[in-house]
Amino acid sequence: TEEGDYWWWLMVSGDSNAAKLIATVADLPGWKEDVPRLVIGMVARQQRGVWGTTTANLWGQLALKRFSARFENEQISGQTSAGFDEGGVLKNGAIHDWAKGGTGGANATSGKLDLPYAFARDTNLRVTHEGSGKPWLTIQSLAAVVQKAPFAAGYSVTKTWTPIEQKTKGAYTRGDLWRVKVEVSAQADYTWVVVNDPIPAGATILGSGLQRDSALATENERKTGNAWLAFEERSFEAFRAYYEYAPKGKFSTEYTIRLNQDGSFSLPPTRVEAMYAPEQFGVLPNPKIEIVK
Repeated sequence: TEEGDYWWWLMVSGDSNAAKLIATVADLPGWKEDVPRLVIGMVARQQRGVWGTTTANLWGQLALKRFSARFENEQISGQTSAGFDEGGVLKNGAIHDWAKGGTGGANATSGKLDLPYAFARDTNLRVTHEGSGKPWLTIQSLAAVVQKAPFAAGYSVTKTWTPIEQKTKGAYTRGDLWRVKVEVSAQADYTWVVVNDPIPAGATILGSGLQRDSALATENERKTGNAWLAFEERSFEAFRAYYEYAPKGKFSTEYTIRLNQDGSFSLPPTRVEAMYAPEQFGVLPNPKIEIVK
C-alpha cells in the first residue's frame, strides 16, 4: 500500500518503488505491453513536476532512461512548434529545430520553447511535430506570485520580533537590536527539516563569531521542542536552522539581529521545508519593514 511503501527513514517511497519496478522489467518480453502504462502511472505520481523525494527523482530518471532506450530508440528529427490557437490563428508561437541550436543537434534528446503569457483565458495551446520520432511533451507554467497569506502543507509557521535595544518605541531604528523567534508546528515526523528566515538587507545576525558581535546580546536566545538541531547558518541574507530530525509537534528557535541600514525592505516569505519530502512545507509572508535613522 502507499502507507506501507513510505519508509521515509530509509528514503524509500511509493514513487521510488514504482521507478525501481520499471527499471527492473523494462527489458523483459512479458512486460512489453505493461511498461508504457507503468511509465504513465509513475509520471502521474509527480507533484509540481517532481517526485516526492530526491531518491525517487534519481530512480525516476534512471527508469525513464531505461524505458527510452527500449521503446523510444527512433532518432528525433525535424521541427517541433508550439503556440496559442486563437480562432484558428497560431499566435506567440515558437519553433524548435532538432538539427541545430540550443539543446538540439544530431544527438538531441530535449528541446525548450519559451512562450509568453499573452493570450485569452479560453485559448488553447497547440503543439505539433513534423519529422521522425515521437518526442514527449512537458508543460511548465512559471509565474511570480506574491505570497499574501500563510500557507501550511505539513508545517505551520509563526514569527515574533521582540526588542532588546530600541531607540524609538514602536519603530524600527538603525542600530536597534531585536530578538526574532520562529515557531513551527509539524504535523508528522520528518528527517532533515530546514527553517529559512530572511532578514532586511544590511542587517547583521549576531552570534557568528565576527568582530563587533555581542555575546551578551545573544546569551538569552532560547530553543524549545524535541527537534534535533544539526547546524545553524547565520548569513548576510537569512537565518537558517537545519534539523536532523523534527518529530510531530511544536518547536522553536531564536536569533538576534542588529539593524544597520535604514530604508524600506520587502522580504521573501519565511519557509520551513522537509528537504527529502518537499511537498511538506509551510510559508509565512513577511510584511514590509521600514527602518528609520
